[in-house]
Amino acid sequence: MTGSRLTPREIVGYGLGDMGFNFYWTNISTFLLIFYTDIFGITAAAAATMLFVVKIFNAFTDPLIGALADRTRTRWGKFRPYLLFLPLPLAIVGVLTYSTPDFGPTGKLAWAYVTYLLLMTVYTGINLPYSALSGVITGDARERNAINASRFVAGFAGGTIVTAASPRLVPWLGDGDPALGWTLTMACWGVAAAAIFAITFRTTTERVQSVQAKPSSVRQDLRDLRTSLPWILLFFLALIIMGSITLRMSSAAYYFKYVVNRPELLATFVPAYLLAAAAGTACTPLLTRFIDKRRLLIGLMLLSTALSAAFLLVEADQIWLMYALQIALGLALGPKSPLSFSMLADAADFNEWRNGRRATAMTFAASSFAQKLGTAVAVGVIGALFTSLGYVPNAAQSAASQAGIVWLMSVIPAAFTLAAAALMVFYTLDNPTMARIQADLAARKSLP
Repeated sequence: MTGSRLTPREIVGYGLGDMGFNFYWTNISTFLLIFYTDIFGITAAAAATMLFVVKIFNAFTDPLIGALADRTRTRWGKFRPYLLFLPLPLAIVGVLTYSTPDFGPTGKLAWAYVTYLLLMTVYTGINLPYSALSGVITGDARERNAINASRFVAGFAGGTIVTAASPRLVPWLGDGDPALGWTLTMACWGVAAAAIFAITFRTTTERVQSVQAKPSSVRQDLRDLRTSLPWILLFFLALIIMGSITLRMSSAAYYFKYVVNRPELLATFVPAYLLAAAAGTACTPLLTRFIDKRRLLIGLMLLSTALSAAFLLVEADQIWLMYALQIALGLALGPKSPLSFSMLADAADFNEWRNGRRATAMTFAASSFAQKLGTAVAVGVIGALFTSLGYVPNAAQSAASQAGIVWLMSVIPAAFTLAAAALMVFYTLDNPTMARIQADLAARKSLP
């Protein structure tokens, strides 16, 4: 199916792309909510509602972008051109999102809605084709594991760089003005990401071609997905896991500022997780040689549940224990990203094998849709909890508010990962099944 084996240059080149995406994604998931509440001056309830509404709206654009990417025809392929033409618009909108015009409360909220919606739409316009690219670079299961492991190692490395550098770049570039500092910091990340996307474009090749003679309709693609049990399970898996991760990532800044009273620790706490997650991701190809992807993912989700729940018992002065649990969580959750994205490529193969139609970008778009819903749910939970417990920005928090922040770091995300483990019990595309599907597809494509 591949036509040629992947080279290390291509594996690394593809993987680097996710570093560029995390220059945006990690800033958004870790810092954007607290930027809105503590710097731009939007209330926690309004900011959380805005993030929720935009995520829901943007989620519905994902299938449209996926359908467009599946039907793109250029001399560079279907998916690679998006890495070439959209990075500059993404950088511009990123700067606007982290800008703070001197408007009134209504004007500020309107600015946040418009810029954040534009940011997430353009981001998806590049990220979805990039994700789908992993399904057409190779059809070999081990090579898919390798490129997705490379992707998420680079992604976690990018997240580590962002969480370590952004808190330092903001005061340095802003010279005491955090609003200006955030604007200039996002300009730097935008330029760096654009350079990385250019490398990914130049080093990758689209090899896997569909057996269908012409594209099917968008309605048919959606019908194929709705009747595919493996894809349905992966859809809800993406929603649940992203909800769990967003809960902890978005709550960490509040946890160290208001519970631990050591906000400076955030600059090492989140990178500790990301470095551990990168290490876990790097081990994924080795782990999948001995453990089926489904069994491995179930075990990792159960371990993550126990580690998240244990955070409830950590005292505010037990810094070493916070970091130990954070590192262990990184190791446990690291492999879930390459595993789930490799499974999405398997789901695209399964749908092609079953229906004779391939919609790779639509398959990944639906997963992106689920991730955004998961993020929206998590932000909605945070906003609702903060509002009900009386959160006040830049002030000492009540005991109830502090307890709520701790629950957002522990029990609530633990419930999400437990649900993810239960879900994967019903997933059926194990290694022997995929081997049969790959062989059958290869035989069909060899026919005259």
